[in-house]
Amino acid sequence: MCDPVAHATATAMKNSMRTKLEQLAKRLGEIDSQLSSETATRDMNRYRGLGQERAEIEPVVTRFLEYQRAEGALQEAQQMLSEPEMKGLAEEEVSASKTRISSLEDELQRLLLPTDPNDDRNIFLEVRAGTGGDESALFAGDILRMYLRYAERHRWTSEMISESPSDMGGFKEAIVRLVGTSVYSKLKFESGGHRVQRVPATESQGRIHTSACTVAVLPEADEIDDVKIDPSEIRIDVFRASGAGGQHVNKTESAVRITHLPTNIVVECQDDRSQHKNRDRAMKILTARIKDQQTRDQQAKEASARKTLIGSGDRSERIRTYNFPQGRVTDHRINLTLYRIEAIMDGDLDELTERLAAEHQAELLAALGDAG
Repeated sequence: MCDPVAHATATAMKNSMRTKLEQLAKRLGEIDSQLSSETATRDMNRYRGLGQERAEIEPVVTRFLEYQRAEGALQEAQQMLSEPEMKGLAEEEVSASKTRISSLEDELQRLLLPTDPNDDRNIFLEVRAGTGGDESALFAGDILRMYLRYAERHRWTSEMISESPSDMGGFKEAIVRLVGTSVYSKLKFESGGHRVQRVPATESQGRIHTSACTVAVLPEADEIDDVKIDPSEIRIDVFRASGAGGQHVNKTESAVRITHLPTNIVVECQDDRSQHKNRDRAMKILTARIKDQQTRDQQAKEASARKTLIGSGDRSERIRTYNFPQGRVTDHRINLTLYRIEAIMDGDLDELTERLAAEHQAELLAALGDAG
C-alpha cells in the first residue's frame, strides 16, 4: 500500500535550496514593484540594473512555480490513493508527478549554479612552443590552426595580435584575439600543457618524438571597470621591430614593450607599423594577463579539498595528449579518449569542450550538494 508520507519525503527538496528559491521569488516581486513605480526611470542606471537582475532570476522563479504546482498535483494524487475506484488513475498521477518533480529539481539545481562572469567575454588566446625544439614550434602552429578553425566553425572573428614565427614554420609564440558569442565559455578549459606524439617531418628514421606547447586562454578585461593599472607601476620601452616587414621595420622604433613592475608581467607587441597601435594592443594584453593572474590567485585562496576541473591553473600542467600514430586525443582531466584526431585538429572540438563543461557542472553540483 502506498504511504503518502513516504512519497512526500522521497521527493522533498533540501531546505537550503527551497529557502534560496523562496528568497528569489520574493526578490522578483520586489523588483517588479520597483520597475512599475512612477519614479522607476528617474535613475536609468538603477533601472537597467534592476532589469538585468530580473532577467537573471525570472527563469529560476518560473521553474520554481512549476515545481510547486507539481508538488500540489502529487499531494492531490496521493490523497486519491485511498479511494478504491480512483486508485489506478492516482498511481499513474503519482508516478508522473514524481518524475516531473525530479526533473524540475535537477533543472533548478543547474539554474542555481554560480555563473562565470567571464563566460560571454572575448579572449586573448596565447600559444607558446615548449620542449621539443622545431617540432614543438610546428605543433604550436598546428594547435593555433586548430583553434582558428574552431573559431570559423562558430563564426567568431580572429585578429592576430602578436606572433613570433620559427625558422622551420610554426610559432615560437602567437597571441590571437577571438571575438564572438560565448568565446570564453567554450574555450576556458583549454589552458594548460598540450603534448604531441608523432613522427616529425624532419625525422628520417621514422621515430616517434614527443614535444609540447602551452595554451593560455585569457578573458578580455573591460578597459575601465575590471583592472586598475597605476601608470607609475608600468615601464614602456620602444624599440625597432625585428623579423619580416621590409626596410620600414628596421628604421622605425614602432615596437613596444610594457613591463608591469608589481607583477613583473612583460608584454611585447611589434606587429603593426604604428607605435600607438602596438602600445594599445600591448596594454589590452597586459590588462588581460593581470586580470587572469588576479582570478587565479583568488581561486587559489578559495580552493578547498575539492580539486577544480582545470587543476592548479599552472600553464605547464599537461591537460591533453595528441597521439598521431594511434589517431587518438586524450584529455587527462576527465579520462576521455577520442579516436578522431584529424577532425579535432581541423577544429572539431565541440565534443571535447562540451564534455569538459559537463564535468565542470557536475563538480559544481557536487559542491552545491555538499554545501546543502
